[in-house]
Amino acid sequence: MPHKTTRVRLAWGPTRAFRTFVPPHEDRIPITWHTAPFTLLQFIPFSFMSYLVRRPDTHLIRLLLLPTLITAALHSSYGYVWLDPKHNVYNWGAASFSFVIIGKGIDLALAKKGRHKQGEAVPGTGTNISVPAIASTKEGRLDSPSSASDGQFASVFPPWLQDALDLMFSLRGLGWDFGEGVYMPPDTRPQQRKPFLRATLGSFLTAFLVLDIVESAIKGVPGVGDPLGGSIFFPSLPLHTRYLVSTVIHFLTGVALVAGFSMVYDLITLFAVAVLGHSPSAWPPVMDNPWASQSLHEFWAKRWHQLFRQTFLVFGGIPGRKIGGNVGLVLGTFLASGLFHECTILAMGREWDSRVPLFFLVQGGSVIGERVWKKVTGRRVDGLLGRLWVYFDIMILGQPLVDAWHRRGLGGGMVIPPWISPARLILIPAARRLLA
Repeated sequence: MPHKTTRVRLAWGPTRAFRTFVPPHEDRIPITWHTAPFTLLQFIPFSFMSYLVRRPDTHLIRLLLLPTLITAALHSSYGYVWLDPKHNVYNWGAASFSFVIIGKGIDLALAKKGRHKQGEAVPGTGTNISVPAIASTKEGRLDSPSSASDGQFASVFPPWLQDALDLMFSLRGLGWDFGEGVYMPPDTRPQQRKPFLRATLGSFLTAFLVLDIVESAIKGVPGVGDPLGGSIFFPSLPLHTRYLVSTVIHFLTGVALVAGFSMVYDLITLFAVAVLGHSPSAWPPVMDNPWASQSLHEFWAKRWHQLFRQTFLVFGGIPGRKIGGNVGLVLGTFLASGLFHECTILAMGREWDSRVPLFFLVQGGSVIGERVWKKVTGRRVDGLLGRLWVYFDIMILGQPLVDAWHRRGLGGGMVIPPWISPARLILIPAARRLLA
């Protein structure tokens, strides 16, 4: 009994400290015009860290700054809350962004020699922004770095600030040392500025319309479209119909994810090229047609977006490799991905669901299984059978993952506001009139 009392006392201090930065959901501060600026405080230590990592002899300062960055990021995402259930998706988005900042902060703090641009011997000696030119090859390899500061707005900021901002918002690491080896999809858009902007605008509008239609369709599903959430599996339906319906909802969710990533990325691309003067080559596509994948390795390492690649390596892949070599690298990366996706959902104030990290861990095991298959048979997983294997893993084994998301209201969140939704303003009313 005394031992139990001692354990309780020892746990009391760390628990109180943790709850200072990550309070219970009911104790979080509502986000208003007055409190919203406090959710951005994490950018103060983050920007300073990004500046320091380009300066010599700052390793110790960065290590000392890291706890401030982590606690500020946690409190920014878990200390404040959108109260309206339909805005819960913004709580999830804020937590996702904060975990990315924490991952980047850890990476920048632990980099003893700082972060280098590709082709740069000493941090801070380069004269150009790091974004590279991208070779239009099937391999999607990086060519030599080149400057994106060919627009009139890029020279407004001093070089040290350009460096810090580029490093802060560079997720795939284009032109940076941590981006070496990352796959970049080949770009089919013209690389001249005006044609590139027109093509990107067309891509943005297409992705916007697809996301709007699919989101409107999902919101029409009972339960699933409710901000409080509902299962994609309807027990009242016969077994074959139940799984047909769940598969359709699962597929629509995948389409929404692909369209959503493309829409947001295209919008940022338009701003960066048209306003900031970045080179079109600095903004290759975010995905490479994931529907065409012929192996899980190809799907996760190339065709799916690589925006969180460095985050998952920092949280799980690099420690996993130290523990278990290449197997530990793969399993650690996927486990970190699963925990990332689940911990960010907790920002919505819903309960823990182990199916999310389990799905990603199974994906890691399946990727290792493909390597074992190649070693045993001498043939890689590809072709029609490889594509069926990918669709089985994603479309069938992935349904519990999507069910875990929709049960907690992700499908009922407001992604596209109804007042700018062509589907809800025009298409759905027109369809109802025709059916009537």
